[in-house]
This record gives sequence, C-alpha cells and structure tokens, in this order.
Amino acid sequence: MWGPNTEDQTRGFVREVVKAWSDSPQRRFSYAARLGRDVVGMGELHVRSQVQRQGEITYIVHPQVWGQGIGTEIGRQLLSRGFSELGLHRIYATCDPRNTGSSRVLAKLGMTQEGRLRHTQVIRDGWRDSLIFSILEEEWRFGVGIPAPTA
Repeated sequence: MWGPNTEDQTRGFVREVVKAWSDSPQRRFSYAARLGRDVVGMGELHVRSQVQRQGEITYIVHPQVWGQGIGTEIGRQLLSRGFSELGLHRIYATCDPRNTGSSRVLAKLGMTQEGRLRHTQVIRDGWRDSLIFSILEEEWRFGVGIPAPTA
C-alpha cells in the first residue's frame, strides 16, 4: 500500500523517521537498505508495547531487486535487533494476501502465519485484507542456531 510517494510525502516520512531516532524511549527503528550507493529498500521495527514486549516489522524493496534476498535480509536484521538488543518477546508483521513474495519472506524468517484479518486497510483498489505472521523470541533464538537448553 506504500508508494509510489510524492516528494513531499517522502520528505514527511524522512522527518518522522529522524524525529523517531531522538525519542526517549525510542520505539521506532528505521533503516535504509543499500546496494552500493543505491537505496533499494527500507525496513522498520516499531515497538508496539514495551510492557508486553511486542514489536512489528515492516519493509519495502524496490521491484528491480526483488528475488535477491534483500527483503529477507532486512527482516533478519530487524528481528535480530528486536530480540537480541531490545529484549522483545513477540514480533509480528502483516502483508497483503496477494503479495506472495512477502509471504515467502516472512516464512523464510521463521515466522508463523497466524491468520487473515479482514478489511484492515483501504488502498487504491478498495479494501484490503491482511495476513498476520509472528515469531516468538524462543523460536528466533533456536531457529538461528543457538542450541536449546538441555534438561
């Protein structure tokens, strides 16, 4: 649903992101994905509840570089930050059910599809449903090669 944006919309987004880096406590962590000197995508980790230790990840990748693992790497970095540095317990993401590439990225990250939320957003072509995926801290830890505790 995001983009293409006007220059004014992009400037507004960048202003919000810059402001978020100085918030205390910081709840939004936005990153640019680059190939060489070119920005080819972006990702964001948003701490939705510090008390419940939950966050949400979002990402976007330029269509010219789809299928090159960039979305997966953005997601991996965001999840790592959320679990390893911020101590989150659960991180979720949503995607348009028609976006099979994004669903594959979320599955590659070890996220579990929890369900389908109906009519969550109005976009250019009408109401859109959302698939919701999540991963828990123990799934992340054990999924990235840290051995499970022994009994």
